[in-house]
Amino acid sequence: MSVTWEELGWERVSAGVGRCRLPGWDCTVGLVVGEGRALVIDAGSSLQEGARLRAAAEELAGHRVTHLALTHPHFDHVFGTAAFAGAEVFGAVGIDTVLGGRAAREELRTDAVRNGLAQALADEAVDALVVPRHRVSGEWTLDLGGGRQVLLANVGPGHSAHDLAVLVPGSPEVVFCGDLVEESGEPQAGPDAVPSRWPAALDRLLELGGEDARYVPGHGAVVDAGFVRAQRDALAERFGVSR
Repeated sequence: MSVTWEELGWERVSAGVGRCRLPGWDCTVGLVVGEGRALVIDAGSSLQEGARLRAAAEELAGHRVTHLALTHPHFDHVFGTAAFAGAEVFGAVGIDTVLGGRAAREELRTDAVRNGLAQALADEAVDALVVPRHRVSGEWTLDLGGGRQVLLANVGPGHSAHDLAVLVPGSPEVVFCGDLVEESGEPQAGPDAVPSRWPAALDRLLELGGEDARYVPGHGAVVDAGFVRAQRDALAERFGVSR
């Protein structure tokens, strides 16, 4: 008997598409199931969390996770990446400068510990950090089999210098936004944010998904186009960006 999304603590967003809200930082991880292939979106905040996510995703999919997309290079989204050994890993072009550079890795470690991740878990994750093999500069279509295709779109910069969104066509269409959109709190703008470009990134998300899509934030509940548009306007006002 197959397990349901809800039994494993996941929310089904549309057919073969779901997400899981993780404890700690309320980070969202996504799953898109194809025929013999599966895409996970973001990897959690530690190797242990990544391993649990992979096990749950593969139980739901009924087969291995073959692809992993990282929406941006912040510790709560990437520290579990090494748990997805063998998967093809994607990120926005330039993400390698964060995940592959010594100084940038140290900044990630420091940020993780400052935000409450245990030092040992941070050390383990940083030592095992994986640089995505595939870097998306514009758009990249993944074929997950069974007629299921997924679009990876480099829509940033905005929340970070390297923001990647994932569009899953269907009825409804689903857009995984990463932290370009946050529902459970005000969008966070750290030192690597590019506020002047953030509203334009949200405009691009709305172009990709349209009015009837379901938008999955990096933190918080699934939202609609109206929410994304309101957040876009609030960010433009907050950062003094002309509309």
